[in-house]
Amino acid sequence: MTPVELSRTVLCAVRRAVDDGELSVVVPGRALVAAPGPGGCGDYATNIALQLARPAGQPPRRVAEVLRPYLLGATGVRDVVVTGPGFLNISLRRAEVSAALVGEILRAGTRYGHAEGPTGQLVQLHAPHEVRAVVVMDAVARVLRSQGALVRTSCATRPEPGWTEVLGARVDAYGTPDSPAPLDVNVRPVPAPVPASSVPASSVPAVLDAVALGRDAGRWALLQPAAHDRPRIGDEHLSQREANPLFRVRYAHARVRALGRNAADLGFGARPGDLDIPEAEAEDSRGAEGARGVAGSQGVGAARVRELEAALADHPRVLAAVAAQRAPDRLARHLVAVADAVVPLFPAVLPRGEEKPLAAHRARLALAEAAGAVLAGGLSLLGIDAPDHL
Repeated sequence: MTPVELSRTVLCAVRRAVDDGELSVVVPGRALVAAPGPGGCGDYATNIALQLARPAGQPPRRVAEVLRPYLLGATGVRDVVVTGPGFLNISLRRAEVSAALVGEILRAGTRYGHAEGPTGQLVQLHAPHEVRAVVVMDAVARVLRSQGALVRTSCATRPEPGWTEVLGARVDAYGTPDSPAPLDVNVRPVPAPVPASSVPASSVPAVLDAVALGRDAGRWALLQPAAHDRPRIGDEHLSQREANPLFRVRYAHARVRALGRNAADLGFGARPGDLDIPEAEAEDSRGAEGARGVAGSQGVGAARVRELEAALADHPRVLAAVAAQRAPDRLARHLVAVADAVVPLFPAVLPRGEEKPLAAHRARLALAEAAGAVLAGGLSLLGIDAPDHL
């Protein structure tokens, strides 16, 4: 059940309470559903009781108690708890929540979180002649377009060939026209540092550092830091070690693709459903054997799965925030969080030994492939390749 579907469920509960004479109110057009606040619990919370209290002529908590049994009878709802002045905290049946989320992501693929079509928003981005500004502008434009905006990019002067040919930055036009109106620079992150060299700095453009790293590492080095932070451009972005966030993201995607190939060799594919993950979390799966749950769920517990599902569900909101704030670093950090959350699931995806593929294995593969779709889509928006092999 998605938040939109849960909102409809809440409104349906209000309508049923009105039909039964429990409440005397006009059913509102929408019900706000969000993550529980401080003191809350469950998967989602709604303030619908506070919203209806005055027209109902009853205290908010009384309204919440009236609505609670109607919500408890709804499909997919496991529990409802009233907290504070009258917040309804809703816990969902995990299998249904997971299957709905994973199914939505797999249907959308790498376009999960994108707008369904043009929104009519027109955006002009204009950057100074500086490598980081141009690459950030390109990434922001990609995300804005994913959210339905029509974007035009320009640079103060012609971009250096390495910025476009190696780093893949697209610039629609360059120069600052005097008419019909001059363009103001509206993409201005802290510039990339000029490399230390025995050659005078004036003869060593800063572009050489980022371009020398290649497209993927060079773009990541420029995009990962927040706009107000100076980027570090060095060999650490090429390192294939856990300390390198770019490597962790690309490695997680490559592992997901490998799991899909291995599953196909074993004769099964991805299908959203019940993950059959034990509630009690075992030891860290990255090297620890831990306790073994039903259907080979070794080393991964429900808490880790919920962390991954929360990160995946948050992807559309992250893309919208990146577009609104023009901050591609937020997307980079989000991809690292998704990668780190999916890795513990990997040992539980494939059957072990003589074990036969079960529905739980198909569901775990589907969850892993959903994470892979988010990673691939996010990297694409940053202009970075998502490899099938690494």
